[in-house]
Amino acid sequence: MQAYSPPIDDYRFLLNDVLGFDAAMAELGQAVDADLAATVLEEAGRLCADRLHPINREGDEQGSRLIDGAVKTPDGFAQAWRDFAEAGWASLSADPAHGGQGLPFILQLWFDEMMAAANLSFGLFPGLTRGACEAIAAHADDALKSIWLPPMVSGEWTGAMALTESGAGTDLALLKTKAVPQDGGYAITGTKIFISSGDHDFGGNIVHLVLARLPDAPPGVKGISLFLVPKYLPDDAGGFTVRNAMSVGALEKKMGIHAQPTCVMNYDGATGWLVGQPHRGLAAMFTMMNAERLMVGMQGLGIAGAAYQQAAVYARDRLQGRSADGARGPVSIIEHADVRRMLLGIRAFVESGRALAGWTALQFERSRRHEDAAERAKADAFVALLTPVIKAAYTDMGFEGAVQAQQVFGGHGYIREWGMDQYVRDARIAQIYEGTNGVQAMDLVGRKLPLGGGAVVEDYFALIAADLDAAQSSGHAIVAATRDALALLRDTTAALKGADIDAAGAAAVDYLRLFALVSMGWMWARMATAASGDTVPHLSKRAVADFFAARILPQAKGLAASIASGPDSIMALPADDF
Repeated sequence: MQAYSPPIDDYRFLLNDVLGFDAAMAELGQAVDADLAATVLEEAGRLCADRLHPINREGDEQGSRLIDGAVKTPDGFAQAWRDFAEAGWASLSADPAHGGQGLPFILQLWFDEMMAAANLSFGLFPGLTRGACEAIAAHADDALKSIWLPPMVSGEWTGAMALTESGAGTDLALLKTKAVPQDGGYAITGTKIFISSGDHDFGGNIVHLVLARLPDAPPGVKGISLFLVPKYLPDDAGGFTVRNAMSVGALEKKMGIHAQPTCVMNYDGATGWLVGQPHRGLAAMFTMMNAERLMVGMQGLGIAGAAYQQAAVYARDRLQGRSADGARGPVSIIEHADVRRMLLGIRAFVESGRALAGWTALQFERSRRHEDAAERAKADAFVALLTPVIKAAYTDMGFEGAVQAQQVFGGHGYIREWGMDQYVRDARIAQIYEGTNGVQAMDLVGRKLPLGGGAVVEDYFALIAADLDAAQSSGHAIVAATRDALALLRDTTAALKGADIDAAGAAAVDYLRLFALVSMGWMWARMATAASGDTVPHLSKRAVADFFAARILPQAKGLAASIASGPDSIMALPADDF
């Protein structure tokens, strides 16, 4: 397997020429410019390439193991975590009030991409910890924040979230874990499954955020509360050495992310503390889940980018077949049109996805830092709108990209030696956890399109249209192609207003894909316009933009037609006939 090469030059191009990073930071009063941001990303990329990527394959082969009730992670993971935390990477974008560095979220999101590309299993540890920190910071009382946040932000401790039960997955109304008041806190009793980072051997505490029901809880999701349940409790000397009544019952045997300890967790009267208000736990947990969904989207992007790098090198080196004119042979398979089609399809997704993620991250920054409350609310609504799109589209396309990169290798891609199987296996989970992609699509259609009475999505479309108008004189094919696709998306959006549950459900997945393609076309229009020079990187950008316009965006017509056909063909077959 080739070494991982972080996409620092592409980050620089986006910061300087596409996203207007310096102007955005100046508007928000942040003393961070593109040069500093690129330097941070360069150091982050070096960590990923030199420290995390080399232990990725061995981690997959060893896997995490449960030995005498304790998790042992693969060789090198514990030391890598200590190095990661001591270098300050755990606190990159965290609030300085809790010991964080407060750097722009765009750096965090792109760092997530690189970690996923280098070592997806490892990247889940900081990602889940960061999400837990955000939920605690947003909803816990000051006493809990002062105790638990500083060591979690620093990476001395880690975090996990415990939602799923054997009978309660997507439908958390079926949740049965109980919380009973006890000595100023609560005793938590129940079993959770699929708990990523539930235990490890890194040292320090592990803080679980657990959904449970109080004795007086109303039925359904309105009766769920959130509790902070640590592996270790405070002792009389001010340390944290008292083992809580929680244990790992088993490690899940999984298709991929073998190095990541996915635990069955037993809480046997474990001590916990309420986070936020009673019976309002789901709202608090969604603070964490929304942050995680953006991270998971970047996992799909990162995996596709890493798989593309491997496949592109292989395609240049592998000699098979003759040239198109029959005069030369054997030739590198990169000369064959079908191989180019596969590689360009992956690259077209990765580079536009990276740009859209960066744009979304800047909106996230505006939602936190802009001095105008109306601007903060508008930016927050854009982030909410795009979160299910990034989570679902990026992980679907990321898995597809990993499979296509594997296909470039032919039979060698199916053999363990080349490592392409791990990309495919690891990428698959991202379509499932943090809310399956079908659920994300329903969230987009059912909850996000109606935001502000439909004004949020219309404002978003208006932004795209304005950029396309400004780029019209460039003559790039991507501008006209995206304009046509945007018209289809607008018509489809209007047609879905007031759709019943069957119509919405039948349309949702295709609609999200259409929404993502238009958004990526928008980014390609911006990138093609910015790449106006004669350098190889600029010529390459324009060439990939042309490919996206000619070979990818035409999918919009088929998606729109599928949506317009309605739910009848889906709902016609009786359930017993499946």
